[in-house]
Amino acid sequence: MWKAKWIWCDNRLGTTNREHELVYFRRTFDVPADRPCSLVVHVTADSRYRLYLNGHSVSVGPAKGDNHTHYYETVDLTGRLKAGKNVLAVKVLHYAGVRPWKMGTNGPISVWRSDTGALLVEGILEDENGASIKAVHTDSGWKCMRDEGYSLVATPFIQWLGGLENVNGAKLPHGWQEIEFDDSAWANAAVCSDTHNAFGELSAWVLTPRPIPPLYERESRFLRVTRTEGVDIDDEEVRSILQQKALPLRVKPGTKVVLELDAGELTTGYLSLKMSGGAGAEVRLLCTECYEPEESDPRRKRVKGIRDQAEGQRLIGEYDVYAVAGIERGNNAFEIYEPFSFRTFRFVRFEFMAADELLEVHEVGFRDTAYPLEVEGEFACSDSDLTQLWGLSLRTLQRCMHETYEDCPYYEQLQYTMDTRLQMLFTYQVSRDNRLARRAIHDFYSSMLPSGMLQCRYPSVYTQVIPSFSLYWIHMLHEHYSYFGDLQLVRRYLSGMIAVLDWFERHRTPEGIVGMTPPEYWTHFDWVQEWPGGAPPSKDEGPMILHSLMYAVALKKAGDLLEWIGWKEAASEYRERAEEVNQAVIRTAWSDEERYFSNSPKTKDFSQHPQVWAVLSGAIEGNDAVDLLTRTMQDSGLPVLSIPMTYHLFRALESVGMYEASFGLWDRWRSIIGLNMTTLPEVFHKTPRSDCHAWSAVPLAEFAGNILGVKPAEPGYKRIRVQPYPGPLTWAKGAVATKHGPVHVDWSLDNGQFRIAVKGPEHIPVELVLPDGTVEAFFGQIECVV
Repeated sequence: MWKAKWIWCDNRLGTTNREHELVYFRRTFDVPADRPCSLVVHVTADSRYRLYLNGHSVSVGPAKGDNHTHYYETVDLTGRLKAGKNVLAVKVLHYAGVRPWKMGTNGPISVWRSDTGALLVEGILEDENGASIKAVHTDSGWKCMRDEGYSLVATPFIQWLGGLENVNGAKLPHGWQEIEFDDSAWANAAVCSDTHNAFGELSAWVLTPRPIPPLYERESRFLRVTRTEGVDIDDEEVRSILQQKALPLRVKPGTKVVLELDAGELTTGYLSLKMSGGAGAEVRLLCTECYEPEESDPRRKRVKGIRDQAEGQRLIGEYDVYAVAGIERGNNAFEIYEPFSFRTFRFVRFEFMAADELLEVHEVGFRDTAYPLEVEGEFACSDSDLTQLWGLSLRTLQRCMHETYEDCPYYEQLQYTMDTRLQMLFTYQVSRDNRLARRAIHDFYSSMLPSGMLQCRYPSVYTQVIPSFSLYWIHMLHEHYSYFGDLQLVRRYLSGMIAVLDWFERHRTPEGIVGMTPPEYWTHFDWVQEWPGGAPPSKDEGPMILHSLMYAVALKKAGDLLEWIGWKEAASEYRERAEEVNQAVIRTAWSDEERYFSNSPKTKDFSQHPQVWAVLSGAIEGNDAVDLLTRTMQDSGLPVLSIPMTYHLFRALESVGMYEASFGLWDRWRSIIGLNMTTLPEVFHKTPRSDCHAWSAVPLAEFAGNILGVKPAEPGYKRIRVQPYPGPLTWAKGAVATKHGPVHVDWSLDNGQFRIAVKGPEHIPVELVLPDGTVEAFFGQIECVV
């Protein structure tokens, strides 16, 4: 039972706050010097916090939750305690209320918040025998101060993140997290809520342990200066800033100095500036993914080329702004500015505008942060482009993993079902860590509406529904079981699967296909250049055939899940229903004249999409499916699948024995090589928005699962299959993660002779399928030549 109380700077519990609030909290306590002591704290806040002990950051959170799940972190502080006086210090940012929602001004969409800010810390200082010495629970004994110099400013450019900072340094309590700071003028905190209720009446914060590890933070630095103004790029002061040496960059009174710095790769991190003097100066920070041509306009038409070419190009975006207090350097103390939230950038433009005093900039750096994924997957091959694409894909995936999977770290930081299903699959190839995947499955289950429909992005305080995206959640369940064999997880979320499928069943028309999307939902499937809204032009003329085909595929996946848990009759029912839907699609959407499935019944609206999904659903099979896919890939008149949707084309080709035809598809990925990108973009034409979008990291799945050829032969990798597809390659090698450990594969093809060496986990049976169809079964390792 929790003993701590929820506290805030006043007791306005239940009053809607339309302003963002940043509040500082402190609690000092003494640690005896005569005996070993320990301290473990549980901490959370509404909406976001950073916890310090004796000036050192020790926890950031809470992990993103919702109105039914409020996560808390558990932190062991024992190793950081010191004899004598200690201080716990917490910075809490509460985002404004959310009704009605205002894009760009109400804070991040992905961060849930109640109507009031709050902090909760529980911990007891104990001696070596577990005897209590001092409780440090949050109560009215904590000191607090509201920051009157902090505000978030609306940012249309990245409106999903809810604003960038405008900070008046003169109003900040500099050094507030240190032991020696004098907080005697601070107010006592107000208790705003208890942590439990004996009558089952739930509070705004239903406490749940954090299900994922803390994000890592590691010191990093910029690698080069790309442009300067007001100072020569080769000046010693500029080089000193880059190398974090003692010589400061001096900005003379009334002047402006600009530095544009390159981190070397697109990253996510906490920017940090150390300064002294310069009272009244203004510092502006612009974080960007790349350089863009002068004509590029993010609000009209985006144009991008060579990403790291500063000459003739510019950095585009919006600024964090900091007004310098003018603290003079003393005892190695500096004025430090660090935005509260991490930023996404490869390039950062720093503008220093001095007022009437000299401003000295001593350090410009950042702490890289992301999910601590332990990577075991590796890949290299005879095609250097494909080897490079593996590295780009892995970095893209990692940059889109924080407290949840994210579509992109720069613009939205939202977990979408379509994106996340692919990201989970990509993760399975390179790591045995499935914790973020499990929480994603739970997140979308938690998003369910009374109708049975899932929200398309979650956690989210702004509800959005794309019906087709709900079906990807069923793929998540199926694929998680295939890779990890956890039937308990399947049973846990079975009701959600049934509810989603029931929604589609209720919306079938008398013709047997899924009907038109309700007007309050978004008909979206794929970002195709010919589909401005993400759906075929015929979406307003009749039902979308893709809904029916995707429904049929999901029914078959659900049938597998039901059979795995022993519900054989229900499994048969779902498979029969899938066949009924397929037959309805054939009757209503197949064109004998065009020999394609149309996007909508009785229209001349065609694309690659229904052809691929018809193969996956089994609406067309055998030689007919081979013929359809062959024509689909050759027909330049058809709207083409996007990069992430192409994953399903790979699956369709594999299902009909045409995987060797897939190698030409990599030409679309090759098109970005030479643009000096370090991650993969949202789309692969010249007008992409995001330069880091994890749904594009398809090479992770294909190179691991098909070029190296490692896949589960039985759910949970109880048996491992290795079946490489060499295609035009002459060699490939690498490692693929499994729940039991990595599988190492090294094959080569020389003068028609295929050599392969495979090493798997010692205790797991492996079947090796060679190019001539021979199957070798073994444990441990094997070498073969055919």
